Amino acid sequence: MNPLVSPPTGLLTARGLAFGYPGREIGRGIDLSVAGGEVLALLGPNGGGKTTLLKTLLGLLAPLAGTVAVEGRPLAALPARARAKAMAYVPQSAGSAFAFTARAVVLMGRSAHTGLFSAPSRADHAAAEAALARLGVPHLADRPITRISGGERQLVLIARALAQEPRLVILDEPTASLDFGNQGKVMREIARLRADGLGVVFTTHDPNQAARYADRALLLRAGRRLAEGPVAEVLEAGRLEELYGAPIEVVRNETTGARAFLPG
Repeated sequence: MNPLVSPPTGLLTARGLAFGYPGREIGRGIDLSVAGGEVLALLGPNGGGKTTLLKTLLGLLAPLAGTVAVEGRPLAALPARARAKAMAYVPQSAGSAFAFTARAVVLMGRSAHTGLFSAPSRADHAAAEAALARLGVPHLADRPITRISGGERQLVLIARALAQEPRLVILDEPTASLDFGNQGKVMREIARLRADGLGVVFTTHDPNQAARYADRALLLRAGRRLAEGPVAEVLEAGRLEELYGAPIEVVRNETTGARAFLPG
């Protein structure tokens, strides 16, 4: 790094980022920054590169160009445990080949603090129970993860991330498999994480979630940044129509000024 250039600031930063796989670039030209107590929503159509970008920000994929830093430190230089203490990942809900109990899955989040092969301590168990209770699923603790619904499984995965006690939580379409009530529960949890001073990045297909719960939005189409900035500025009909290639209707509450985005 040029000593005359200030290092990136923020909990998570990316500069000039190109991402994808060896021999296959998915996207490039990404600059972003997420501070503690801030929520960034990443929106874009299917196949636009959102999940690949998240995996690059997490260090699961190496950048093809550019840099990713956590609290000003290059992500590539951080040991695996340091990354795990800094960032937790909630993937899209998927089936499991192993019948771990929900409690065991949440306890896996504690490995960032105890080591992968260490026996969980009393404090680890307490953290896991607290995370299950916070998500409203303590009754699932002894149920095999293979025998609960996709929505319940997603809540357990979020509880695992909370038990990890990270400073940043990255969620890939966290409400995709949830019913309407549980969607609200997850989005309210994102608001609580922000209030607790954590940084949050989440992907969504719903601009209404971004408008209500995020501070800033990044619009990604075909791996390129279409727009990025405060949600009040970025989320407008013209940009969303360009993003999704479909007409968008904006409905505004005349009393509160709140906006809702509907397919035209």
